[in-house]
Amino acid sequence: MKNKIIIISFLLLSFCSFAQDWKLDFKEAQKNSAEKDLPIILVFQGSDWCAPCIKLDRNVWSTTKFKNYAENHFVMLQADFPKRSKNALPKDQQAKNDQLAEKYNPNGYFPFVVILDKTGKVLGQTGYKNMSPKEYIDHLNSFLK
Repeated sequence: MKNKIIIISFLLLSFCSFAQDWKLDFKEAQKNSAEKDLPIILVFQGSDWCAPCIKLDRNVWSTTKFKNYAENHFVMLQADFPKRSKNALPKDQQAKNDQLAEKYNPNGYFPFVVILDKTGKVLGQTGYKNMSPKEYIDHLNSFLK
């Protein structure tokens, strides 16, 4: 029994160490961006209904290659807009996401990726591209030049 607990704990810790460090609050992302002098990658997604959003998450955001790179090169900010009631966000989080959408995604595109500097200035915009994680990293970095 003790061995099972150790194995389960190890697996949970291993999984957590590979989790993407998504910020959910713009002010927190800005603070982190200023402290580390990193750009913010703001991702508008519909996690439970938008097929291209799900593909982008699976093919890029969730990969080890992207996570390892992003850790030292980007501040990742997520604005999710799920449709299923079981996935509904808390009201305060939904309000934050709505404010971000008003400012940065007024046309309601999904997925929509906005590259920002630490002040919130838009450096570039993109969306789903059928690219490898490395190609997508290069694509994001092209807005920083």
